[in-house]
Amino acid sequence: METERKIKTLQMFYSAALADAVFRMGNEGILQKVTDQKKSEQMLSGKARAQQLGIAKAEQVFEVLPEIFECADWKITPDANGFAAEARSCMLCGMAKKMGAQSPCNLYCLDAMEGLVKGVEPDAHYQVESTLWNAEQCRVSVKTH
Repeated sequence: METERKIKTLQMFYSAALADAVFRMGNEGILQKVTDQKKSEQMLSGKARAQQLGIAKAEQVFEVLPEIFECADWKITPDANGFAAEARSCMLCGMAKKMGAQSPCNLYCLDAMEGLVKGVEPDAHYQVESTLWNAEQCRVSVKTH
């Protein structure tokens, strides 16, 4: 198997494993508790993880992570105060929906991205405006000025 095909297969299996974990945590009634705990961890570790990934600017969060995981198709639109990031497809969200799981968006994506953004821009205002779980796009607004 070619290296690129192996990587794509691993990315797919990784998304499926995350969706399965959300399904099981949701069934056990602990998904929100775990999500809240992980968010706290993400906020504390964001700066170190950003450095590990070579992320120096908030916009890079929405460029580097898709390169690694190929999960969501983030597009960045600059504005006067920062930028907006939008995704119209997400492998993890699609898999979770097909499994009948609860939303994986905060636990495995949006909170981690917020931690990274605030790791490089501590005063940034990060707002999730919509998610693919309940809308046609995932949209995040990041104000850095």
